[in-house]
Amino acid sequence: MKKFLLIIRDFFMSLKIFKPAYTVENEVCVRKTSDGKKISLKHYKTGHSKVLVLAHGFFNSKDTYFFTKMSRMFSKKYDVISFDFRGHGKSEGLFSWTAYEEKDLAAVIAYAKEKEYKKIGVIGFSLGGAITIIETSQNKDIDSIIIVSAPYDFWKIDYHFWEEEMINDLKLNIGIKGEGKGVRPGNPFLQKTRPIDVIDKVKVPVFFVHGGKDWLIKPEHSRKLFDRANNPKSMHIVQDAGHSEKIFDGYPSEFEKLCVDWFDKTLK
Repeated sequence: MKKFLLIIRDFFMSLKIFKPAYTVENEVCVRKTSDGKKISLKHYKTGHSKVLVLAHGFFNSKDTYFFTKMSRMFSKKYDVISFDFRGHGKSEGLFSWTAYEEKDLAAVIAYAKEKEYKKIGVIGFSLGGAITIIETSQNKDIDSIIIVSAPYDFWKIDYHFWEEEMINDLKLNIGIKGEGKGVRPGNPFLQKTRPIDVIDKVKVPVFFVHGGKDWLIKPEHSRKLFDRANNPKSMHIVQDAGHSEKIFDGYPSEFEKLCVDWFDKTLK
């Protein structure tokens, strides 16, 4: 009986009736930065010629609920590389609050380039978005970027703790959505590059996405960056959404469409 069932299964698989539209092969590996830090990354291989790199924000990692879910979502159309910045997840070192993290992103982009992808897109979230701007301003291997809820200046972050959305944001650290989060912080007073000072050096398409109810980094940050950015550029405010991955949490379909439409247009 078992042999008969296996024959039936193989027959239908050969007809591709039950074959999934794509398969995901995850490869976890480590890359070393130019200053010697080991960076952990997860490579979602789905057989595409273009790749998206996900750059998380403070207190997150590649293995959290949202970044795992986003990686699998985007892997329907692109290969995906998600990684941990220094001081987060399984990567070495301490988080330098955007002072040195562009070296981490540079190492991941170099890895993607070695895999001979035709195009490389990056989605940077919050401080990961700031780091994405800084690295893209000096890295010619990045072809298009989406900046989600990034500050134009680290020292101008708003911190409106009294707003209701802050409480909603804190809830993302409880239960399954909080698993994998954490940080090993370093010196916050190291000299930093301000995204507002280098956004005009970004020579690739850039799309700013921000939540209208962001309590931490107000939409004005994206507006200031947008005003100084080169064309082609675009900006979209999700009016009732909060900070960073909270946009994806509340509006997953809209966020997916915004990102996929942008990269379909700019990673040709």
